Amino acid sequence: MINEFVYCPRLFYYEQVLGVFAENEHTIKGSAQHKRVDREPKKSAPTPEQSVVEPVSVTSITLSAENPRVIAKMDLVEFSDQFAVPIDYKKGRPKRGADGAEPWPSDRVQLAIQSIVLKENGYDCEHGVLYYRKTKQRINVPFTPEVLAEASSAIARAWETAGAASIPPPLVDSPKCPGCSLVSICLPDETARLYALEAREPHVQLSFFEPPEEDSEPVRDVPNPRLLVAPRVDRRPLYLNSQGVRVGKSGQILRAKYKDKLIQEVRINDICQVNLLGNVQLTTQSVQQLCRSDIPICYFSQGGWFYGITTGMNTKNVLLRKTQVILSDRRWFGLEIARKLVAGKIRNQRTLLRRNHFDPSDRMIEKMTRLVGHAERAVSVEELLGVEGSAARIYFSNFSGMIKRSESRNSKAKFTLDFTVRNRRPPRDPINALLSYGYALLVKDLTVAAYAVGFDPMVGFYHRPRHGRPALALDLMEPFRPLITDSAVLTAVNTKMITTKDFVSAGKACGLTPKGRRQFLRAYESRMDTLVTHPLFGYRVSYRRLLEIQARLLGKVLQNELGEYSVFVTR
Repeated sequence: MINEFVYCPRLFYYEQVLGVFAENEHTIKGSAQHKRVDREPKKSAPTPEQSVVEPVSVTSITLSAENPRVIAKMDLVEFSDQFAVPIDYKKGRPKRGADGAEPWPSDRVQLAIQSIVLKENGYDCEHGVLYYRKTKQRINVPFTPEVLAEASSAIARAWETAGAASIPPPLVDSPKCPGCSLVSICLPDETARLYALEAREPHVQLSFFEPPEEDSEPVRDVPNPRLLVAPRVDRRPLYLNSQGVRVGKSGQILRAKYKDKLIQEVRINDICQVNLLGNVQLTTQSVQQLCRSDIPICYFSQGGWFYGITTGMNTKNVLLRKTQVILSDRRWFGLEIARKLVAGKIRNQRTLLRRNHFDPSDRMIEKMTRLVGHAERAVSVEELLGVEGSAARIYFSNFSGMIKRSESRNSKAKFTLDFTVRNRRPPRDPINALLSYGYALLVKDLTVAAYAVGFDPMVGFYHRPRHGRPALALDLMEPFRPLITDSAVLTAVNTKMITTKDFVSAGKACGLTPKGRRQFLRAYESRMDTLVTHPLFGYRVSYRRLLEIQARLLGKVLQNELGEYSVFVTR
């Protein structure tokens, strides 16, 4: 952790204080290369009083020092003639200095701390060795007073940072960030850009436990951040839709069977979530493996109602959840977030109408624009609900103008793909059935994103807590309803991915057939995989990646790192 602190205090805070960790190729390679020295030692280290005639090498020694309050697990220590020489293995290459190869500052400090711990336990330790595997170089590090003072200072500053109430600011345009495993969590360039746009220094922290004062004038000429995260999520969601299927595992493979007949095999490393729709069984061994792999399991009714989610013990950020619960009771804070969410939703609804309506009237667009202003100036949640309802009436009364009527009218057909009014619980026509199903899928994806950040998805700011309702996921969903679900519905209907044959009725309710569900899932996932340009950051990412980015930006607001939440709005 001290190595991480010297490398990047922000990385240290994430891992040590917030308990956040993520793997990438560098951390995996480092762990693999440490396996040999991390094994249980075959021999014990000699005590400081023992006389060592021949050199003794002992691997994986753990010692602590009470005075500087540190614990060191040493890769290898060579004992000879009352001296101890710590040897630390590094996977990379050394720093290129004026006099040739030299250790990186973080590696030098880490080795010096091992010396401090060894001396605290009675050993003489005058120098250590850093072995860089990439170049197969051994670099001797003498423990001079200056090197030991540097290590002691790093320990003291790390303890001070660990006790601070706020996370250190991100590194600015640093070459360290692209290779960091937490770059998609930290969002260093994005956070630095929002700092600048809010016209405040990174170290100035605003308090969100009192109403905000007037904001200063924002800075406009700020360069766009680098795209340090992959535009798309590498793994894909797995949907299990066939009723009566039983899913087990063999090693790292999920195996789906129907009546003992193998119908599908999927590698666990290729999926980001598992979705069970209806009567699908998952073995205990599969659940345990998915939890260990931090892959959430989402449960739906056969008709598409989102029941819940199973995750592993991957949400360690208790400080964020404590702040979330406190701020959820601050009505002014909830109103501030709700204004942005509703205004963003109306803007995105207006954009969808402009893009897809066969004849968008100026009056309709003007009404939506006025409602955006009303949402931004609302003085209560009740007023905001009224504004949202008015916008929804305009939007859904014009929704049919975005549907292509290419199917021939048949008086004997049970269903048509016309749309007149929004209804739910249960939906009574095909378009409403698709909208309800799509919103359930979107709630699921934002619940997954909330868990990934460390939120409690049941505690919201606009939607009030209610039994069984993921209020925060519903909050975050508002601006994305038209952009993801509504757009996926229009694509599925207008391209004839889904036709009237893909629906069934039960009483007055309308639902999708198994084939219809599969087709709509394709349309929905295709939309989630679509690249879109972020208006604040200027780079292109998929909607699935965007959901996580927006959830993390809200987390930074709650953790007092950003002054306000920036809702995603497309043009």
